[in-house]
Amino acid sequence: MYKYYGLAAIVVLLDQWTKWLIVKNMELGERSILWDPWFAILSHRNRGAAWGMLQGQMWIFTIVTIVVIAGIIYYFHKEAKGKPLFSISLMILLGGALGNFIDRIFRGEVVDFADVLIPIINYEFPIFNIADAALTISVVMLIIVILKEEREEKKKVKQ
Repeated sequence: MYKYYGLAAIVVLLDQWTKWLIVKNMELGERSILWDPWFAILSHRNRGAAWGMLQGQMWIFTIVTIVVIAGIIYYFHKEAKGKPLFSISLMILLGGALGNFIDRIFRGEVVDFADVLIPIINYEFPIFNIADAALTISVVMLIIVILKEEREEKKKVKQ
């Protein structure tokens, strides 16, 4: 069961390493195009939540993140036993939450850098980082787990 915590650690390490590279090697606002016009690296800071909401409200993020981390660990130990996809989803979620939490605690802001543009519809996706990607991926995985469990429960009831 505890082996899954290694996955959370990998997410945190990858997230913090990429953010360190951005902070060390790029000026704030500097942009490096990797795949024109689809993808660039942009040194950006965010003092708010997703998409820059609630700028400067660090105390809210601290409280919410501590509650979320506690909830993830609780559900991991109480509900995820024998459920590998659920366990993996929760640990990716934990890694993402911890990655941005570390930034907020030690930097006072979150380092974002992945800049995605969808030129077909002229849409620039909000700038994000590895922790944000992990959070999004884990939520999608959790939805899949929940839908799968609901389907299995309905099959049991019908039998």
